[in-house]
Amino acid sequence: MRISAQIIYNLFAPSYCERRLFFAYNNIKPLEPGPFEQLIYKLGLRHEENYLRSIGEYTDASRGRLKERIAITKKYITEKVPIIYQGVICEELIVNNKLVTVIGIPDFLIYEEGGYRIRDCKLARHIDDKRHQEVIAQIKIYGLLLEKLTGQKVKKMDAVLGDNSLLDITKLEVINPGEILSRVINIAEKEKPPYSPVGWSKCMGCGYRHICWEIAVKNKDVALVYGVDQGLARFFWGKGITKIGQLLDNYDETSLAEVNRSWGEKIQKVGKKANKILLQARAMKEKRNILIKKIDLPSSNNYVMFDLEGIPPYLDDLEKIYLWGMQVFGENDSAYLPALAPIEDEGDYKGWKNFLKNSQKIFANYGDIPFIHWASYEKTKIKLYLQRYGDIEGLAERVLKNLVDLCALVKKSLILAEPSYSLKVVERVAGFKRTQEEYGGNWAIAKYIEAVETEDRGIRKGIIEKILKYNQEDLKATWEVFKWFKKEMAK
Repeated sequence: MRISAQIIYNLFAPSYCERRLFFAYNNIKPLEPGPFEQLIYKLGLRHEENYLRSIGEYTDASRGRLKERIAITKKYITEKVPIIYQGVICEELIVNNKLVTVIGIPDFLIYEEGGYRIRDCKLARHIDDKRHQEVIAQIKIYGLLLEKLTGQKVKKMDAVLGDNSLLDITKLEVINPGEILSRVINIAEKEKPPYSPVGWSKCMGCGYRHICWEIAVKNKDVALVYGVDQGLARFFWGKGITKIGQLLDNYDETSLAEVNRSWGEKIQKVGKKANKILLQARAMKEKRNILIKKIDLPSSNNYVMFDLEGIPPYLDDLEKIYLWGMQVFGENDSAYLPALAPIEDEGDYKGWKNFLKNSQKIFANYGDIPFIHWASYEKTKIKLYLQRYGDIEGLAERVLKNLVDLCALVKKSLILAEPSYSLKVVERVAGFKRTQEEYGGNWAIAKYIEAVETEDRGIRKGIIEKILKYNQEDLKATWEVFKWFKKEMAK
């Protein structure tokens, strides 16, 4: 049996999933990577190449067939070559009383103080005992292989993070490398994919979602119920409860509230969440939305729809909002008001300033009307930018006072017969249809970075126009959801 240390990623990242590892080991092909996945790969490769250029002379072991690379890596290690790039370590280990061939390809092997240090380049900027365990696990497997090859304990293992800082992995705790390999082999050798609960956030970015999600929908899997977390889904599975109907047949609010399930590293009761979980299950089984209570919506002749597009900190030096999108809908619609951060020095600040100017125009023309947004992202980022750059004439504070989280209102009053309260899901319930075939937050991030990096102004303009159209359709979708929700409250 042969396994690669790279396969560890399929177990730990981006979230724990045994099925993903099973598929990868058994050569089941995932979907073609989308623009965001391609971007991540491209940025990771560039990060590695930039570091490679910074280290001076090195010996390249990245070319040739695998068998040749294994042999040349052994030779270089025996000769104590100072820096080996992309060496291949292949060792036979006893795991689960079986002889297993394990292959690892660390980015760098650096000779110092009588032994080799392992160093890998990773885009992540924050790695610790709880975040990005896949990185720690993979590098520690490399360490295990190097120790077997050389007969010496590896003194140091580290990672070059996305901000070019160096993190010592050696003392970070993760599952013992031997235990990791044992788990991998147990999963890989199964006759059929093992159970791993589906989840909206977990599955939507996975290349195997077309397999797992479709099966879950067909089987009416209990893990589809909004509020059933991974720990609770595993608890149900252990009890033989795999379908939504079985959850409703076996539990009422009192008994479900008393269930203890794993919650991170702890055990926690379901508690007060039981009521909504059961309502969600009933809504999905009966394929109908359930009204919890009617709520008063902010009353106005006009409303601002408000949506931001941002870049997460692991892809940029700043946690950056590159587009502040607004448009007024109601009795007196406004034009689309995008505040795009210019692709230039101080562009981030200029984007913020342009957003405040657009807000000022809205206040001047409409007064203090509600700013409708979906979920907490917009509020959080305004507060971040207030700390970063400060306010102008109290405009940001004024926007904050007028913010209305439509997602929170929907959740408070309605149980939807859906597995997620993502805008992209709820807008379909409201009957909204988009015109673009490609869209989504990750798609927009990938396209924006492509626009930043191109020198061709025509290409850049075309990309930005697509992003602006996507953002404007987000605003239109929010407005359609607001109108639909208002009708639901009026019934």
